[in-house]
Amino acid sequence: MTDAGMTRPGAVGPGLRHGRASLALSFGVQGVAFALLVTRIPALQDQYGISDGLLPVFLAAVPILAGVGSVLTEKVVARVRPGVVLRWAQPLVLLSLLGVGAGRELWHIAVALGVFGLAVGALDASMNMMGVSLQRAYGRSIMLGFHAAYSLGGIAGASLAWVGARWDLSLFVSYLPVVAVLLPAALLGSRWYTEGRSPKGAGDEGPKAPGGGLSFKLLLPLCLVMCFAYIGDSTVSNWSAKYLQDVLGSSEQMSTLPYNVYMVTTLLGRAVGDLGVRRFGAVAVVRGGSLLAAGGFAVVAGAPGAWVGMLGFTMLGLGLCVIVPQTFAAAGRLFPGNSDAAVARLNIFNYVGFLVGSPLVGVLGDAWSYRGAMLVPMVLVLATLVYARSFAPSPARYGGGHERPRTADVG
Repeated sequence: MTDAGMTRPGAVGPGLRHGRASLALSFGVQGVAFALLVTRIPALQDQYGISDGLLPVFLAAVPILAGVGSVLTEKVVARVRPGVVLRWAQPLVLLSLLGVGAGRELWHIAVALGVFGLAVGALDASMNMMGVSLQRAYGRSIMLGFHAAYSLGGIAGASLAWVGARWDLSLFVSYLPVVAVLLPAALLGSRWYTEGRSPKGAGDEGPKAPGGGLSFKLLLPLCLVMCFAYIGDSTVSNWSAKYLQDVLGSSEQMSTLPYNVYMVTTLLGRAVGDLGVRRFGAVAVVRGGSLLAAGGFAVVAGAPGAWVGMLGFTMLGLGLCVIVPQTFAAAGRLFPGNSDAAVARLNIFNYVGFLVGSPLVGVLGDAWSYRGAMLVPMVLVLATLVYARSFAPSPARYGGGHERPRTADVG
């Protein structure tokens, strides 16, 4: 049994295989770069003398500018292919990361983080555009594999950051060898970027707004799912250590484990997730992931001790990991002839969820309780079930006033 609604995919040529490998490399490189930034925030604060009051401003600027970068990418890819954007955005991300580590004045980090944010938005959007396109060309689910590469890169980046902190290396010294290796690797890999072409006549297909543009009303359910998933993800990223130590009474050493466990289970879930989509279909996988993630939040909220809390964070990694890649894939399926624009707009809600998640839990935790605060992302993740049908395959029209059997699906 294959993906719901698919026929057996045809042969995949070496060009597509090389394109898939090079795009997976880009996802991995981005995972390393982002992890190197976010895991060394205390060192950044010390290096630049950023106060606790000013730090949230700098941190919020990155996802806000990334959203701007995603919007700009939608405009740019109307004139050039996403592979061109990706080829230049990835080196810019790496160089701006190096700039973050090299500066000393506040304006240095402000400029470097500004460039980093804009470039990350362009990078995330163009990578997922190409992933959706390649999945369509393959005719089977491969999107989760790209995000698995990102998770693997994140684990590698966090490990490298730990080494830098352990050896008390400056940020610039920590970042320089990583950038020196990844930058030429990314540029070399970009030689094999390729995209799956839409079926003939598909360029004018996909639901349109009355003015001829992309129908945001039809995209909105996926935008909400993306936002809810990232609220859950940012809750784990920002609050798991504090929750385990302050609420569940773990040691300081043990409090560092939940995020690592979450990242590893995210990698494992994504590594096998494409097989699940091919066997059971995207709707079933998204529903299962949502229920598992909601159960994870419930276990965390009710945990009597640290080890049960660890079980909850493990469930969260396995559940949340499938939702985001399948949301991008569903956008490509819903708008087969306008998938680049759909992915760019959907990508904005990645950053909306990231911005909302951390302060939401903090405010509720201080005003109510941190156990109770964990129930809010649980309810939001459960709301994904309401929109699960948006992940179902639908007939793809190929023009000419008739329909042909589907030979590819991005779900």
